[in-house]
Amino acid sequence: MGANLDITEKLQNYINDFGLSLHPVQQEIIDYNKTLGDIKRMQIDPTQCHFLHLIIKVSNIKNVLEIGTFTGLSALTISLALPDDGKLIALDKDEETNKISLNFFKKANQDHKIQTIIKPALESLKELENNKFDMIFIDADKMNYKEYYEKSLKLLNKGGLIIIDNVLWHGEVADEKNNDKFTINIREFNKFVSEDKRVEQIIIPLGDGMTVCRVL
Repeated sequence: MGANLDITEKLQNYINDFGLSLHPVQQEIIDYNKTLGDIKRMQIDPTQCHFLHLIIKVSNIKNVLEIGTFTGLSALTISLALPDDGKLIALDKDEETNKISLNFFKKANQDHKIQTIIKPALESLKELENNKFDMIFIDADKMNYKEYYEKSLKLLNKGGLIIIDNVLWHGEVADEKNNDKFTINIREFNKFVSEDKRVEQIIIPLGDGMTVCRVL
């Protein structure tokens, strides 16, 4: 019976050598985030960049909504994968990180594809209720994950995808002794999604864990 490999740093470097290369501005964002201290954890992992790129390409996705943008790595990743007439709406409430991300988008010549909205995401989602998307990427405050998920379902085209980050929560979701509020919230959210008959879903152990849901 096959088993998942433990990905060592050496093996990850090998994988990187034979996989997709990051755009120079993607690497610039990663390098910038390294200067931010512990808050850099809000960034997606480069392996997740590659996954998002591929899923957008193979699924012919054109219209994407992102909930939670930080300094723009995931948004830029999504935009680079979209066709020239593709569109990304990126939601975040932080004006300062938005300014930083906009500079990166412009530097990568992707600003024409990306619209940012700066306000609490739940407010923006209400305003977008007449829009339809092919894919929604959720990577924002964890305590609102269920609300983001429910609102996202109403905004997706049939067969559309919801991709949710941080669902393994540093591995703590599997530790029954860990009962802090964030771990409990993610654990309960994962259970809710796994029982949701409106979607078919899998958890992929990339980065901090990603759930991929396809709307039925």
